[in-house]
Amino acid sequence: MAERPLGLDEITMKIKISNVTVVAIAIALGALGLTSTQLARAQDDEGPMSSLQFVVVRDTDGKPLRNAQVVLHPVQRKGKQAQGEMDLKTDADGKTTVDGIPYCPLRVQVMAPHFQTFGEDYEINKPQMQITVKMKHPGDQYSTYENHGDDKKPQ
Repeated sequence: MAERPLGLDEITMKIKISNVTVVAIAIALGALGLTSTQLARAQDDEGPMSSLQFVVVRDTDGKPLRNAQVVLHPVQRKGKQAQGEMDLKTDADGKTTVDGIPYCPLRVQVMAPHFQTFGEDYEINKPQMQITVKMKHPGDQYSTYENHGDDKKPQ
């Protein structure tokens, strides 16, 4: 008989019965878009998990960026972004943390007003990792109406 995927109520019940560590793992895996069947397997065979700390600072002066949005996406084998994401916000020190992330490739995007969007893939493979992101201000836009030092004049 095929295994039936767990429903939301059944997952919630299992989480309520479980200890705090499993609850954190279940929330992290669920937020990363894993199915309830994958979630159940992960609870049975946890495998290595990581605690991630993100530090978001300005590229120019190293000052922390408050309320930057950090978005985590799982990445499949060929670099394709998998379904699901987890959104985090940085605190006044430009930091945010998340526990219970399984070892896997992870795409990290960081967005903050008045800064270029940052995006990079990381291989999560240690029990604790710190990822520092240096946000850059947008570059000047190119305008055809400005003089760019070309000496050529239209004829």
